[in-house]
Amino acid sequence: MNNNENLEDIITQHIYGFHKYSLNKPFHITFASNSFCEILKVKQAKMIANKDKYLDFIHKDDKELYNNFLQNLSSKEQVVSLQYRLVLKDGIILNVNDTMSSKMMPNGEMVGYSTLSDITPIKKEIYENEGSPCGFMKFTATKQPSINYMNQKMMEILRIPSHKEGELDYLELYKSNIYLIIPIEERKKFHYILNKVLANSETITGEFTVLRCDGTKAHLFGWIQKKINAQGEEEFQSTCIDVSDRYNLIKESEVDIYVNSLAQVYDKIFEYDYANKSVKYIYGKNSQTYSRFKTMPVRMDDAIKQFVQIHVDKDDQAEVQKFFNENYQRRFNPTDFKPIQIRFKAKFSDGVNRLYSGIFLKISLSVSLLCVRSFEKQDTDEIIQENITLKNRQESMQKLFMRLTEGIVAFEINNNKIKPLHASENVCRFLGCTKEEFEEMANDNNLTIQRLIANSEFITNESVSKLLEDGEAEFPYFDVASQKKRRIKALCTQEPSDETQSRFVILYNVPEERVEADNQNTNIYIRTFGYFDVFINDKPIAFKNKKSKELFALLVDRRGGFVTSEEAISFLWENESANPVTLARYRKVALRLKNILEEHGIAEIIESVDGKRRVDTSKVRCDLYDFLSGEEQFSQLFKGTYLTNYSWGEATLAELLGNYYS
Repeated sequence: MNNNENLEDIITQHIYGFHKYSLNKPFHITFASNSFCEILKVKQAKMIANKDKYLDFIHKDDKELYNNFLQNLSSKEQVVSLQYRLVLKDGIILNVNDTMSSKMMPNGEMVGYSTLSDITPIKKEIYENEGSPCGFMKFTATKQPSINYMNQKMMEILRIPSHKEGELDYLELYKSNIYLIIPIEERKKFHYILNKVLANSETITGEFTVLRCDGTKAHLFGWIQKKINAQGEEEFQSTCIDVSDRYNLIKESEVDIYVNSLAQVYDKIFEYDYANKSVKYIYGKNSQTYSRFKTMPVRMDDAIKQFVQIHVDKDDQAEVQKFFNENYQRRFNPTDFKPIQIRFKAKFSDGVNRLYSGIFLKISLSVSLLCVRSFEKQDTDEIIQENITLKNRQESMQKLFMRLTEGIVAFEINNNKIKPLHASENVCRFLGCTKEEFEEMANDNNLTIQRLIANSEFITNESVSKLLEDGEAEFPYFDVASQKKRRIKALCTQEPSDETQSRFVILYNVPEERVEADNQNTNIYIRTFGYFDVFINDKPIAFKNKKSKELFALLVDRRGGFVTSEEAISFLWENESANPVTLARYRKVALRLKNILEEHGIAEIIESVDGKRRVDTSKVRCDLYDFLSGEEQFSQLFKGTYLTNYSWGEATLAELLGNYYS
């Protein structure tokens, strides 16, 4: 055997995991050793192709990392190592270390020489080692998972005592059912996570709450993943660290900031702790009725009963009780992100009933705040807008934005000057900049709106003007990270009367559930002959606000023509003229109409330009439009009644009757 043959034999048989890459695009493997193919459990011929077949084996969460690894190596001659995961055809996940050296060949081709090492046993040893700083456990992938293994650190986190003869063996008890260490209020979320990991072979990272053996709770940060054990069975493995101290510190700080901000708007704030079934009165004027709530939490049933009987007018007590019951049913549902609200008549000692509103705001899965205020104090339902109009609380506002929107984008506007407050990476892309560039702009005292949106493909000066005028807007865009069409929602506070005061804007991703609903083909039918109603797939929309429904009817009556704010006011409030008060009232009605249409995924049927609104007749079916089309099949739709709900419909009714009897 000559030296070349000997060298090839060494590379093929004895350099573990050796393979050779062409680092000229498209990247692909040009040589695969026997040991490399043995790791992947494939034949050599399968790996040699003009496209990168190896990428198919890389864990989906690590593909971007691996692509960057190859891109970096292709840029210059260097040696780089990377650890990532491989998913074999039988579902087994391997942790590997890849060390590749890149070299420029005389023909201009950049080549990568790689050796691959299986480090799964080492990773396993790190996590299962009894001296590990991380908690680690394995549990079965069954309907009622049982724990197969728990390291010493995990036992310390859960405060499991050593077993003594004659005493309860807590370790064996927990091993029989992992849900025993999950608080009741977290079990639905935990079950959802396990199903997602099992179905998608997806590793889920985040914070989890567990119940310690002494009855207290621990907050853990870590991940859960699916593995194939030595018996060839699927099992869950979880690695975590205890972050309880940090969690409690952040929670206390956030709740304080949140409550301080809400206190500017609400008269009374109660903390409802569903885990402990208790209520605490955390803010409000001195009240003999609720003073004992501040010093000691009371039982939830007693607190609700006392609130309803003492504070609520008899006629509204049943509805308020229903409001509490509904919030209790929704308390642990992670998909219910929208707070529920109610209005009721409150009883006072002077014998006068006053209109009040209440809203439940989630602090966590187990804690909500009940906020109550006099309805006469502010006439708006929008909790975000109530809070972002607070004055002289910019530091609190920044943290409040992060709390309400999970840290997306928020900025302040004053005389066309922008002050960025906070941004997340994904929405920065929507603005056409990186997070670092956004943070640099935050230090620019002369930043303007035009400069902020200069690189955005989706925002124009016209759309910003509309946002500032209407108070809200939506923008479609393509999200590179998720490879999906997404939408950005923008909310803006009202223009202040004092020029020295600022306006605040937040941008956030529209929930994907709503985006998907928007993309569905919906059958929208509007009935005007008789009583006015709107149907989606034959189901009527229940309008929560009469004036919003009337505004929609007015737009339908205009048959695609624009209606100005002044015109709408003259119809909706016949005896009042357009002035700052009625204009503000009209904007709220228009906002409520937009919100109800958004809830049903049909917001696009209303077009708004410079404060004027119209119905896009091409996106709806309407008996009025069908009848006026003159087609024979619609000639019998009109029976002599039109918009019975609204007196201003008589003008169109006269026109229809003229056509009908001519």
